Amino acid sequence: MWDLLTNRDDLRKTEVRPVPALEPADGEVLLEVERFALTSNNITYGKVGDSFGYWRFFPAPHGWGRLPCWGFARVVRSRAPGVAEGLRVYGYLPMSTHVTMRLAPTGDRAELPARAYADTAAHRAEGSATYNTYVAMPADPFDNHRVVWRSLFSTSYLLDHELSQAEPAQAAAPTTVVLSSASSKTAMGLAWLLRRRQVTVVGLTSTDKVAALTRHGLYDQLVSYDEIAGQNLQGPMAFVDFAGDPGVVGAVHQRFAHHLTRSIIVGVTHWDAAARGGDLPGPTPTLFFAPERVRSLTADVGGTELLQRMDTAMRDFIAACPWLRIVEHTGPEALQKIYNTVIDGHAKPEDIHIIKPA
Repeated sequence: MWDLLTNRDDLRKTEVRPVPALEPADGEVLLEVERFALTSNNITYGKVGDSFGYWRFFPAPHGWGRLPCWGFARVVRSRAPGVAEGLRVYGYLPMSTHVTMRLAPTGDRAELPARAYADTAAHRAEGSATYNTYVAMPADPFDNHRVVWRSLFSTSYLLDHELSQAEPAQAAAPTTVVLSSASSKTAMGLAWLLRRRQVTVVGLTSTDKVAALTRHGLYDQLVSYDEIAGQNLQGPMAFVDFAGDPGVVGAVHQRFAHHLTRSIIVGVTHWDAAARGGDLPGPTPTLFFAPERVRSLTADVGGTELLQRMDTAMRDFIAACPWLRIVEHTGPEALQKIYNTVIDGHAKPEDIHIIKPA
């Protein structure tokens, strides 16, 4: 048994530490982590871990954290009523081989998916249900795609729904959407969904990724960050920021202030950029928090129906993108190696990195 620990003050520093044999206490289960996805989204969790509480999900020694990830795990020992050994779930996990949780069935609640369980531990009481809910999922040949896209594409889906709604101050929803960090998985999913609605999508990315992203055909136009000032785009326009780089945000607002109707902050893939500061022309950037949109939509259609809709759209997206490539990594050394690649921004847009702890 082992944990991957991340230095909370320097996300580039990681350490694999062995863990003594874990045994669940009364009301707990022991989960064996089967596989999880590693993307720039995990780096975002670390960057905003203090302000959004992501470090609290899986306690770690002082100064260190256990970065959350999305993945599959199986109950190997249970002392929790209503949770059977052998149960396989999808949900929020640490980068570890095993983890104990205080899982309990959520019951028949319309706002949650069928066969759902919640971690009821005290240190997670303030967390969103989105992160505390574990859904029973038998093995499926599609699992290597589901492990990454079920969470990230869900955010893409929720963002697309958000952007399809006309704001009170707008005559219409945006017809052009600019996405930073165009190579991030969530941006790619959103680009596909937007274009399906005939929205023009412009992707911003680093110069070295323009060619690869162009080949994949997800964007109507790709622009390197240093070429933003020379662009001539039409509105009404929305900007969705996945990068978290104040220089990029400022450049977009300076160039397109008169066309921008919305500016939405989602992630910080440029995790080591300086904090945003100063006044910006155009609309004030607003933070998009996916769990809030989930609550709104589940109130309308129910948790199970929402998941089914997301799953159908996700499968359509993957079928339309045969260039997506699954890359599996096994063991802690392989995890650390690909973690360094991701945090340095060198992961290829088409690669989906799946980690199997053992």
